[in-house]
Amino acid sequence: MRMFDWPPVWLAGFGILAWVLTKAMPWPLFGLAGDVVGYALVALGIILMAAAAWQMFRARTTVIPHRDPKALVTGGVFRLSRNPIYLGDALVLAGLALIWDAALAVPLVPIFIFTIQHRFILGEEARLRAAFGAGFDAYAAQTRRWI
Repeated sequence: MRMFDWPPVWLAGFGILAWVLTKAMPWPLFGLAGDVVGYALVALGIILMAAAAWQMFRARTTVIPHRDPKALVTGGVFRLSRNPIYLGDALVLAGLALIWDAALAVPLVPIFIFTIQHRFILGEEARLRAAFGAGFDAYAAQTRRWI
């Protein structure tokens, strides 16, 4: 079961739940503005995820959760957020809720954030603190967890 415990699987699950909610209980609210903002959020989320993954690849550290980091990446998009990939996931989910006009799915975004924080981020931060000590603490003090 652990092989399915990856953030993209959680994002897909929340995305499917958002889609089911809009089909089961349609409540059109956002219209064309929702489409425009939604596609922008999805695009921004994908760009953010790709930029963060590229920076981690260049630093020769893992993007795979539950693995030990080999480098502390603090520049680029990591100056904006300690978790730009997870932030990108949340933006994609929010964008899909707007595109699908799934007003009842919007509350899934903070639930997703809570889930990701407890399933992945807290453990990752503990591993970063263990590996990089004061360097991670200084980074965490100046850069917010989400945004």
